[in-house]
Amino acid sequence: MARISCVASFFLFLTKLSIGQRQVTVQKGPLFRAEGYPISIGCNVTGYQGPSEQHFQWSIYLPTAPDQEIQIISTKDAAFSYAKYAGRVQSRDIYVERVQGNSVLLHISKLQVKDSGEYECHTPNTDQEYYGSYSAKTTLNVIPDTLSAAMSPQTLRKEEGEPLELTCEAAKATAQHTHLSVTWYLMRDGHSPATEIISLSRDFMVMPGPSYTERFKVGDVRLDKLGAATFRLSVGSLRPSDQGRLFCEATEWIQDPDETWTAITKKQTEQTTLRIQPAVRDFQVNITATSTFAEGKPLELTCLVVGSGQDPQLQGVWLFNGVEMAHIDAGGVLHLKTDYKERASQGQLQIAKLSPKAFSLKIFAAGPEDEGAYRCAVAEMARAQRGSWQMLQRKQSPDSHVHLKKPAARSVVLSTQSEQQTVWEGEALTLVCKADGAESLLSASWWHFPRNQTQPEFVAGMDQAGTVQRGASYGEPSNHGRTRLEKMDWATFRLEISSTSISDSGIYECRVSERTRAQGGGLSWAQKMSVTVKSLASSLQVNLMSRQPQVKLTNTLNLSCIVGVGYPDLQVPLSVTWQFRPAGAQAFHQLVRVTQPGTIEWRDFPSQFQKKMKVSQSSLHSQLLIYDATKEEEGVYQCKVDVYDRNSLRSNGPARASALSHPLSIVITLPESKLKVNSSSQVQELSINSNTAIECRILSQTPGNLSLAVTWYFSPLSPNASWLTILEVDQANVVKYGDEFHSPRRKQKFHTQKVSHDVFRLHILNVEDGDQGAYRCAVQEWLLSANGVGYGLGEGTSGLTELKLRPTGSKVRVSNVHWTENATEHTEVAIHCGLESSGDSASLFSVMWYRTIEHSKSKLLVHLQHDGLLEYGDEGLRRHLQCYRSSPTDFVLKFHQVEMKDAGAYWCRVAEWQLLGTPSKWVTQASDESQPVVLTVLPSEPTFPSRICSSTSFIYFLLVCPFILLILLLISALCLYWKTRKLSALRLASQKEKALWVNMNGAGDSPASRWGEEEEDH
Repeated sequence: MARISCVASFFLFLTKLSIGQRQVTVQKGPLFRAEGYPISIGCNVTGYQGPSEQHFQWSIYLPTAPDQEIQIISTKDAAFSYAKYAGRVQSRDIYVERVQGNSVLLHISKLQVKDSGEYECHTPNTDQEYYGSYSAKTTLNVIPDTLSAAMSPQTLRKEEGEPLELTCEAAKATAQHTHLSVTWYLMRDGHSPATEIISLSRDFMVMPGPSYTERFKVGDVRLDKLGAATFRLSVGSLRPSDQGRLFCEATEWIQDPDETWTAITKKQTEQTTLRIQPAVRDFQVNITATSTFAEGKPLELTCLVVGSGQDPQLQGVWLFNGVEMAHIDAGGVLHLKTDYKERASQGQLQIAKLSPKAFSLKIFAAGPEDEGAYRCAVAEMARAQRGSWQMLQRKQSPDSHVHLKKPAARSVVLSTQSEQQTVWEGEALTLVCKADGAESLLSASWWHFPRNQTQPEFVAGMDQAGTVQRGASYGEPSNHGRTRLEKMDWATFRLEISSTSISDSGIYECRVSERTRAQGGGLSWAQKMSVTVKSLASSLQVNLMSRQPQVKLTNTLNLSCIVGVGYPDLQVPLSVTWQFRPAGAQAFHQLVRVTQPGTIEWRDFPSQFQKKMKVSQSSLHSQLLIYDATKEEEGVYQCKVDVYDRNSLRSNGPARASALSHPLSIVITLPESKLKVNSSSQVQELSINSNTAIECRILSQTPGNLSLAVTWYFSPLSPNASWLTILEVDQANVVKYGDEFHSPRRKQKFHTQKVSHDVFRLHILNVEDGDQGAYRCAVQEWLLSANGVGYGLGEGTSGLTELKLRPTGSKVRVSNVHWTENATEHTEVAIHCGLESSGDSASLFSVMWYRTIEHSKSKLLVHLQHDGLLEYGDEGLRRHLQCYRSSPTDFVLKFHQVEMKDAGAYWCRVAEWQLLGTPSKWVTQASDESQPVVLTVLPSEPTFPSRICSSTSFIYFLLVCPFILLILLLISALCLYWKTRKLSALRLASQKEKALWVNMNGAGDSPASRWGEEEEDH
């Protein structure tokens, strides 16, 4: 009513405007309205040119910025609204209603305090020229809602005719001048709307409702104001029609500048239930039930008997659409009709007598078939003399129409449990779909729109009974365990993909459906959400580091594989595989693989790694330690990281992501040697046939578990002598004699001794002339690795120890003439070594022939010992050389057939031997060497056979030529044989032809003529 009066007064005002120029008018202000209540502001334009339908634009100027226009809404431009009001315009909280082509109403459904300000209505120009006003303004003030109305709720039971008094508290605290009106209403059971009983208007006038006019006139119904805020309803004599729910409604009114009254607030109190017992014996039957019910929910109706006497014997009958369903007799026995027995047996239907005056009908899961008119008939029964029941009176209740409640529109909210729409590959994705509205049986289905696809894939669904169905791809055995659909409550469904993959990216849609049997189908609502699954490989990085790329031999090799990921909190399982490529190899080999739970898988290459390797791993770090490093561990290392999800690791599935570190080259170096050997020199002068020892002392060594190899060298006194190896003691303490000291006699003469860890001695027994010369030792450090391979570190050489014999008077002189010998190839050649004197008769002589080879080194060819035995430096020379003593002063080295390779320098060494000591032993007293003899070998003149044999091509000719001649002879023989066969065949053919002619001629001749021819032939 307030809105209609406002609009009417507004348009009445418009009739006063003149026509001829454009004039825009709005409702006169200022206007005062309460917060939370609606308002309608009219705007009209007259005197315009152009189309009959004009456009309107509404703006506001806030008190805080009176000069700043804020656009609210426009009938012309949908994008006219500023962001501050765009949401309210879209939700229809603010909208424009067009009354006519030139007038509109601005509606604000629910005022807010911030809506206070100066409102401007503007009409865009459609005239040929600007003339008149194009906008008008009015002021709106939004004031607080201070109205209150209260009444204590209660239930009153009265007898018909009793009085009734109810009070209502209504007050306001508005700063503006407003009026208050109060109205009492009665809401009868099963009737709507409420019936007005009596009211006090804003003009302080008491007015009864249409149904209570007569009772008001006689004073049976009154409304009194007690004090400033108390309003009392008085009923002198209650009637059965007064039964129902009573409440009080207070309305606050304000007078606008156009002198019209507008309701700005309205409040209702809580209700008081009034039950009236009729005074007469007669009774009434009523049904209490809700007018609507939801499908699948219980529906309960109660039949109440009002009146009658004490403890009446009543029989109740329930009817549906005029057809009896069941009845309960006065004895309380239930009788069901056939159509309802089955439902009652299944527990879907229950009919009972709650009390002597109350009957109930309850359907536990109501459906569309239960929609209709219900009626209750009650009969008062009395026992007859014979025990039968006699009906005294029967009453029926009015029809109670029960309607199936149509499902209300629902909204669906789709969210993720983690509030993140981006997950990592392998991470669980949980989507929660929640519907609002009244509780009902709902079903849900989940759909997936993969990236770059328009057709969705069915993921899973759950019907109203809780049965889960999975899509074709999601129902496969490989995916069955990773998709789970749960129903959290009646309106909340949760989809969980325990281990996501890249293909799970896309848009997910949740469709919630509500089945309604009444409509033969159902309603559904849907919501979508975009989900991105990021690849684990996109942020996976692996770095391989070592503090010491160069590791000392036998030290520990320390490598660290550091994993960098963008998802450290995800805690995905990963495995680290250590790979190794030996130096000089082309391919990498796997050493060991470590998984997240700590499982270590050793590889077969190389086998020695496992014995000396230790690997450890944390969440994002793996360490490889190789103890006692050797050269075999030198090469290139790298680590490979495989990232799994929890399911694939347990099922040995493939890795979700892999990354390989950069190759890291590791070099195994030898430690720096600290070896130092005493380099001081000394001289020992000894008597012949005495014993001596030469010492080799080590001053410093490299720390560690090292072994030493000691080699003793000897250089004779001769000018052309080279250093000869006496013996060698290797790092395993194995003694090996040199080539010149390998004879048993030499081995008895020289032997070594390790006095301590840093002192070695060479013992020489029975020193003789040939032992004179220089001696030294060479020491080499050896580092033994774990695999048994030794590495030489450093080497040191001692100083020289010169060994001399005291003079004995004996002396050997070899002719020192330097001469050259020429020989022809393949001839016999003899080289002589002569003594200047034959020496003492008790002396024996030995001779050793040498040949000077490259780098001034000498090679022993043959040794003619003092006892006449021959010892060759190489057994292959025995056939080629011969050494003998041709005279007491001449030694000969003979070549049986000298060759070109025998050319070179030869020299001899002659030693004198005498018996000395007790027991007597042959000992060299003195020795001397000859000058080199240069042997030149000339090539021999070639003979005819040698020339033939030396010509390779000629030899080939001699071998091939007989075969060629043989082949030619065979070909000639075959040709002769073929020609002979051909001539024989021709001759035979000729004879056959001649014989044929003879037979033909002889057929016409006499025998005499044939004899004549035969004779001629003879």
